Amino acid sequence: MERLKKTALMPVILILALLIFTSCGSETVKSDKKIKIVATIFPEYDWVSNILGDDQADTDVTLLIDNGVDLHSYQPTVDDVVKISTCDIFIYVGGESDKWVCDALKEARNKDMIVIDLMEILGDAAKEEEIKEGMQGEDHNDHEHEEVEYDEHVWLSVRNAALFCEKIEEAIETKDPANAAEYRENLAKYEEKLRKLDSEYKTVFENATVKTLLFGDRFPFRYFTDDYGLDYYAAFAGCSAETEASFETVVFLAGKVDELGIKTVFTIEGSEKKIAETIVKNTKTKDRKIASLDSMQSTTLKDIENGVTYLSVMEKNLEVLKKAL
Repeated sequence: MERLKKTALMPVILILALLIFTSCGSETVKSDKKIKIVATIFPEYDWVSNILGDDQADTDVTLLIDNGVDLHSYQPTVDDVVKISTCDIFIYVGGESDKWVCDALKEARNKDMIVIDLMEILGDAAKEEEIKEGMQGEDHNDHEHEEVEYDEHVWLSVRNAALFCEKIEEAIETKDPANAAEYRENLAKYEEKLRKLDSEYKTVFENATVKTLLFGDRFPFRYFTDDYGLDYYAAFAGCSAETEASFETVVFLAGKVDELGIKTVFTIEGSEKKIAETIVKNTKTKDRKIASLDSMQSTTLKDIENGVTYLSVMEKNLEVLKKAL
């Protein structure tokens, strides 16, 4: 099975050549008063905004993947690499999809840049990508020499989010020590909201009669389910490029719905729900509901302007789960 394209390195040679050209004749980046922060994905961007607080006049925060393209399909433009090269703080996930970052950072013109790699922060807590029972696996040509790949969807755990926010605050404080007290206060308030949400999720699952989530779709919620001791079944792994489930996969998942008394088959945002609908049609009663959970892989700047936040998405997911379970 073919994985999602991770060819963001495409014309890296051209990109790096352009960077070198633009830096000719200048050993250092011309500085201004604003702290430049570049975040690759929406959750990182939102965490930064919450730590900075209402007054962000002295900062310039960029969301790199801002047009609805998810992390796995993203390819950096020359302008993107220039933004990274000159920023003060760069935040990225650090998984297989971010292999292009190493080449971008080699030509960084700001030698004092602080780089935050979320997967590196997790360390041994990072989870290997899993092919669950019944899940449609991937057809690799050389299984013996496969590299271990890790689940990149680390932001879908609110517990991870708290850890990441602490590291982000430390970096911002390093770049702007004069406002350290304000950043710490903002972090403390935000962490309290994360703890409250975590507690609400925990209560919902403790009281749920069914503690298994079933996805007729890709499954990016492994960090989330592990936080609350949940089991899961899904058509595909979180990073899979597949869109068509085999007959065997559909029958297996439909059987699990019947066996476990699962009331709702889940999909992720943007799904056409075809696989979920087929699973439901193959259950005994054919009356299961279909609901969507948002994994924040296609959130845009327009969504942000309309008030979407990391917490609002996770709170909405909580409400969906309350009804489903």
